[in-house]
Amino acid sequence: MPDIIDTAINAGTFNTLVTAITTAGLDTALKGSGPFTVFAPTDEAFSKLPSGTVEALLEDVLELRKVLEYHVVAQKIVAVDLAQLSEVTTTQGTDLKIDSNNGVKVNDATVVTPDVSADNGVIHVIDQVLIPQ
Repeated sequence: MPDIIDTAINAGTFNTLVTAITTAGLDTALKGSGPFTVFAPTDEAFSKLPSGTVEALLEDVLELRKVLEYHVVAQKIVAVDLAQLSEVTTTQGTDLKIDSNNGVKVNDATVVTPDVSADNGVIHVIDQVLIPQ
């Protein structure tokens, strides 16, 4: 089974995310043994950001890493377990709020496709980019 990075590449809807991960130098870590849970915004989710945001992040690697690490949890959390939680701590060091009252929301993003399996964890596809405070 492919790792998280190869799974994202193979899906074809995470080109911006994969570019950002590679630019930030996080691809090696996310190809590691994990396990990881990645809340993965689609290319469409990135397109919802204000004009110039993605380009600015790609030029500021430290800020880019903060944003990307805010999408990663250093454990495998499948949807059924995620729905039981109220928050999870990211590798960036701060928490994401989980709300499963009407579907599953991570902060303000909705999980549109849960439990995309990878060799070293799981991807939950989300419809918005998560920006740390």
